[in-house]
Amino acid sequence: MVMFAGCKKQGDKATANVVTPPDTTTYHYLALGDSYTIGQAVPASESYPIQLADALTRGGFKTPAPTIIAVTGWTTDDLIFGIANSNIGNNKYQIVTLLIGVNDQYEGLTQDHYRTNFITLLHTAINFAGGDSTRVFVLSIPDYGVTPYGKARQSVISPQIDAFNAINEQESLNAGVNYLNITGISREAATDLSLVASDGLHPSGTMYTLWVNQLTPMVTERLLKH
Repeated sequence: MVMFAGCKKQGDKATANVVTPPDTTTYHYLALGDSYTIGQAVPASESYPIQLADALTRGGFKTPAPTIIAVTGWTTDDLIFGIANSNIGNNKYQIVTLLIGVNDQYEGLTQDHYRTNFITLLHTAINFAGGDSTRVFVLSIPDYGVTPYGKARQSVISPQIDAFNAINEQESLNAGVNYLNITGISREAATDLSLVASDGLHPSGTMYTLWVNQLTPMVTERLLKH
């Protein structure tokens, strides 16, 4: 199930060296998030979840098209509601990714509110992973303050993104899930506009590939341990 909605202001195929898994297991993948998960302003095939599934499959880990619960503009409140009203029920997944929070920052929601909701979403993600926290992968919030859209307010946006990321990193550590900091990659867009989509705000497929090139080995390592 892929959920899409209109935008709220805010490449190349991924490659990675992965080890062939020891069996023919099918790895089902659930991606939770917002515009950064659906790949707003780029073809769906260039979104990071689909690039990740493709990279894993090419490496020998049979991963069908991911189930995606994400809509552009969603806050943590919206994601909690969206999951509750989805049709995935008690389904279990071998891979779960979570990237959420930029719209909490954009909407001016408090950091305490974000922390509470993020903890709830972590528990939900772990439940979808069958209670196995090592199958959950959190990505940090990209810094849109370096994009053409956000540049005029970068001095405000970037420190706030850092503060929200400090929360999701700490709570991810507390929950025992995997954490990938892609914020540094996102900030390369300050000097490389090929990393920004045509809307001047969201990542390009090229940037998503850079994320996936780091995420794929992390996921592969965990899958090989099961």
